[in-house]
Amino acid sequence: MMDYEFKVKTAAERVKVEDWFDYEGCKVGRGTYGHVYKARRKDGVPNPTNGRNDNRDYALKQIEGTGLSMSACREIALLRELKNPNVICLQKVFLSHVDRKVWLLFDYAEHDLWHIIKYHRAAKASKKSVMVPKGMVKSLLHQILQGIHYLHDNWVLHRDLKPANILVMGEGPERGRVKIADMGFARLFNSPLKPLADLDPVVVTFWYRAPELLLGARHYTKAIDIWAIGCIFAELLTSEPIFHCRQEDIKTSNPYHHDQLDRIFNVMGFPLEKEWEDIRKMPEHPTLLKDFKRTNYANCSLIKYMDRHKIKPESKAFLLLQKLLLMDPTKRITSEQALMDPYFNEDPVPTSDVFAGCPIPYPKREFLTDDDQVKEEKTENKMQQRPQQTQQNVQNQQQNQVHQQQQGQNQGTYKSVSQSVVLGSNNGPSDPKRIRMGQPHQGHNQSGMDQNNSGQQSGHGHQGQNQGGGHSGGGYMNSGQHHQGQQQQHQNHGQAGGHMHPSGNSMMHQHYHQQNQNHQNQNQNQGFGQRF
Repeated sequence: MMDYEFKVKTAAERVKVEDWFDYEGCKVGRGTYGHVYKARRKDGVPNPTNGRNDNRDYALKQIEGTGLSMSACREIALLRELKNPNVICLQKVFLSHVDRKVWLLFDYAEHDLWHIIKYHRAAKASKKSVMVPKGMVKSLLHQILQGIHYLHDNWVLHRDLKPANILVMGEGPERGRVKIADMGFARLFNSPLKPLADLDPVVVTFWYRAPELLLGARHYTKAIDIWAIGCIFAELLTSEPIFHCRQEDIKTSNPYHHDQLDRIFNVMGFPLEKEWEDIRKMPEHPTLLKDFKRTNYANCSLIKYMDRHKIKPESKAFLLLQKLLLMDPTKRITSEQALMDPYFNEDPVPTSDVFAGCPIPYPKREFLTDDDQVKEEKTENKMQQRPQQTQQNVQNQQQNQVHQQQQGQNQGTYKSVSQSVVLGSNNGPSDPKRIRMGQPHQGHNQSGMDQNNSGQQSGHGHQGQNQGGGHSGGGYMNSGQHHQGQQQQHQNHGQAGGHMHPSGNSMMHQHYHQQNQNHQNQNQNQGFGQRF
């Protein structure tokens, strides 16, 4: 047992974060894993690395709870070993003896891709189409690939790449430098690859999750990070998340997710076995064949999706995107191969400062107040209570619809039933089991915005998505707390109403239309700002 006097002496000599840094009132992010503050070194406290005073900004991440969790230990252990210009640098770890709090000190990044893309999405919604500049897109992608190549070369999988975890440095010596952050889900991998059960069952935010993970793949490969980078690349090119969908069962441990696969197929088309031979070996392949019909996606392709966003199939940008988003993970391009792609050789060439030649004044991070937190907690409580109330309302309504239709069959009552559906309660989402029962099809793009309604995607369909924001701690926050907020951001994107289901079942058509009305109403209530 440690000597008591030695313990007291050690605690007295331990550096306290409040003695070194000013950060009160400078909270820039929060989540279930803690809070992030913008901090500056106090006057008279020199930088221990060079003994000089500095006016640099730092990011202080306070980990929630007491002591070190396993996730925090893994993140700290990895960050102490990783040294690369495109990976976030952990400067110091502070341990508080009094309250057993853990603080992590990082370089401060003023921007992240989530906020940058949000800025352009807002401009697109207001019909002031300002896309991310081509040179900036190329520089961002190049630096992301450089960072991931470094991780993969050192046998590290990130496993949670998404725009919020891609930081971009603001003014200073590293202006415009990309920093891959949030290593809370990162893992070392060996050859042969470890089974998923040796790590954990479900990773990567749904929209950026590779199809092999959704089908229950038992081994991780570098290809899951490459797929996520492809999703980010497409989002930079279009200002829209390419595989967004509703996420009602975000806490499930089951990797299979019907709606997410439906969205992927609506963009990419249904995978052919000759293109992805190992798909038959996927644990969820029987479920896939039961839930989906190949013919429903016969007219869907990445070429058509990107063409609607004015990205031509002969462009080098599209050709690289196509290699990043191959369905078969064994055929997906590697980070090393991607860095050598001809896309990076044509003008404009990538630069170390992604903002070079870019006059766009991206907003800085906002400071958060306690009032903001109270409002968010109230909203979260309402959202937690809503599904219980909603499910009962929907069940009652469905029973009434069936009763009315039975009474009015062959008597012209279809119109009144349809009206009761359209004008009925808009209390929230329907039972997700009902959604999963419906066969997906091209005409009814339930989870996406671009299938048959491209005109809406730059109009009022985005009004709800630009409310709020600024509450993101960027990639400083551990992966877990991003999921709930990010998966709710685009719930009502392009919810297509009024399309007949292929079966011709009018009741199913009415049910789908009601779901769309409910989700639009819900999204208007909760806003678009990223929450934790």
